[in-house]
Amino acid sequence: MPRRARIDAPGALHHIICRGIERRFIFRGDDDLDDFIKRLSRIVRDSGTVCYAWALMPNHFHLLLRTGSIPISTVMRRLLTGYVVSFNKRHDRHGRLFQNRYKSILCQQEPYFLELVRYIHLNPLRAGNVDDLKALDAYAYCGHSRIMGSMASDWQAVDSVLAVFGSEQRSARRDYRQFVQEGIGQGRRKALTGGGVVRSAGGWEALKSTRRMNSHLKGDERILGDSEFVRQVLDKAQEGMRRRYALVSGGCTFETIVERVAGYFDLSTDTILSPGKQRQRVMARSLVAYFAVKELGMDGTDVGQRMGVSQSAVSRAVVRGEQVAAKHSIALVGR
Repeated sequence: MPRRARIDAPGALHHIICRGIERRFIFRGDDDLDDFIKRLSRIVRDSGTVCYAWALMPNHFHLLLRTGSIPISTVMRRLLTGYVVSFNKRHDRHGRLFQNRYKSILCQQEPYFLELVRYIHLNPLRAGNVDDLKALDAYAYCGHSRIMGSMASDWQAVDSVLAVFGSEQRSARRDYRQFVQEGIGQGRRKALTGGGVVRSAGGWEALKSTRRMNSHLKGDERILGDSEFVRQVLDKAQEGMRRRYALVSGGCTFETIVERVAGYFDLSTDTILSPGKQRQRVMARSLVAYFAVKELGMDGTDVGQRMGVSQSAVSRAVVRGEQVAAKHSIALVGR
């Protein structure tokens, strides 16, 4: 069965789970853990991605991220590729380190946000990496220690989590810790990481409740949320796919995008495909990047090769291009 496309959008909340190939260790020591955190912090800041929770385990890791200016798939590709290169060099090895495909679950904000923060941060305790909650409070390789104030990280959205528990930091931190403590006895919660209709329902109890009421439940293994949330997400994704298919079937290509943008700005296609700092050229190139990536569904790396820039430069251009398109009411189809 072919893999289904990941679902993403600006502001989307994702629970990311990534495991080592054949469940082998992906972190062999503190040097690996510190390198991963350094890379994660840099990519989060550069991409405008919001990180609420994270936990690094010997053979896998969890992240709770909100999409910023760059798609989560791009963020993860940069994170994993860079880490694998450095890991292989440190340990004199070659080849793959992670499973082919990390798990990305698009999550409904309520009622799952705090449940996910707690679930992710309790991973080291459940696995026996730390002895108790007090040890977890100061554990360097989990976001819980940052929320507790034992360690500082300007890249983790600590205040956003604490704000849910109140406006006064000390009492909010106390209530957050109590909330985490209450989750210790819950054990592993399959509904937050498992698949299909059970996860979409929010677990077996919620699923059984809907069945007792003879309710039709919409489920999808890529989504954690109630039936209506799942339906809305899928409808929006399907709408995007239909538009993309219509463009491709109608003969729209990267070249036609360049030609259309060139006509709009009265520039030659060669000018648009050549890097430059002139304002009009930057606007035109940004539009091309935006339409190619967001409308046509092209990979940012491919677009970068065609435009003579890096993938990260394309990501920034996409953000600018979306702003240009909105400000000047420029559409790929129609004027």
